[in-house]
Amino acid sequence: MAKTVKLLQGNEACAQGAVYAGCRFFAGYPITPSSEIAEILAASLPRVGGRFIQMEDELASIAAIIGASLAGKKSMTATSGPGFSLMQENIGFACITEIPVVIVNVMRGGPSTGMPTAPGQGDIMQAKWGTQGDHPAVTMAPDSVGEFFTETIRAFNAAEKLRTPVIVLTDEIVAHTREKVEIPEPGEIPVEDRIKPSVGPADYKPYDTKFGDVPPMANFGDGYRFHVTGLVHAEDGFPTNEPDIIESQERRIIRKVEEAVPWLSKNEEFMLGDAEVALVAVGSTARAAKMAAEEAREKGVRAGVFRPVTLWPFPHERLKELAGSVKRIIVAEMNLGQIVGEVERSVCGSVEVTCLNQVNGESISPRSLCSAMVGEVQP
Repeated sequence: MAKTVKLLQGNEACAQGAVYAGCRFFAGYPITPSSEIAEILAASLPRVGGRFIQMEDELASIAAIIGASLAGKKSMTATSGPGFSLMQENIGFACITEIPVVIVNVMRGGPSTGMPTAPGQGDIMQAKWGTQGDHPAVTMAPDSVGEFFTETIRAFNAAEKLRTPVIVLTDEIVAHTREKVEIPEPGEIPVEDRIKPSVGPADYKPYDTKFGDVPPMANFGDGYRFHVTGLVHAEDGFPTNEPDIIESQERRIIRKVEEAVPWLSKNEEFMLGDAEVALVAVGSTARAAKMAAEEAREKGVRAGVFRPVTLWPFPHERLKELAGSVKRIIVAEMNLGQIVGEVERSVCGSVEVTCLNQVNGESISPRSLCSAMVGEVQP
């Protein structure tokens, strides 16, 4: 059977990926450069029995998707940097209450209102540490239209399997690029659903660890009555001041993500087999990096590209291995240095790490990246 092929914009691919994954509720507030996701889902969700609500702001948007998820619906919102900032308190709430939701952040230049129509990558550390306290962080970073489709599905799967919020972090270039995408048939890409309780309402505890680090999750409205609070809580969901219980619960919500790294982590390696120079990049910057690596090889420098697709948890172990086979690592980012600190922590001084940063609202060119790889000085 011939594949269904479509010419899609990145944001359109994201919306279609969400529907494929089973998303049936979207709440959001329009913000460039993510607005097309909301516009498309406003039309497409009702066709599959879903609901779309335009909220008054981003705080209300994430509160609404948390509520919908508690009622059993796979839920998503989409925003950009300023709106993502407003969502941080409720992202923390979803982390501690272990409510699966997906948040798409199409990055633009910042801070504040910044450059609404220009690309940026300044929200990378915010995706990890934006909300307060120790909390799990799961983030996917697609670099193409097709991958925006598949990584949105993977984000929903991870959210459901781990009972945690998951962020899809991309940039304006990927969001507004149009490319050919092969649309899989239903069932071709596995779709995960949260684990439901195997006990009756009288015996149910929303954070019962006897079922493992990811407790089963009941739906509001299905006869299960349970307490949800942003305070630290015991297995029954009610607040506690018991140090041992607090310690155990805090460590568990981190551990469930750390132990998922073998299936959660995903990286792309491009021409790294014999590379002496490795360039680390994400999103649209990584696409330019691949072209730059090919040009560097034409100039006699064995160059390659390492791209974290799962940005958080960060691929520390793989980068540590990579540091043993290359002479130099360059980190390219459309910010003033965020991933580079994680790369330095990974390699522990075993190899030289330099960075190429740009924050002028334009993408980093293959020419600049190639020059950095071969050691040329830019005019």
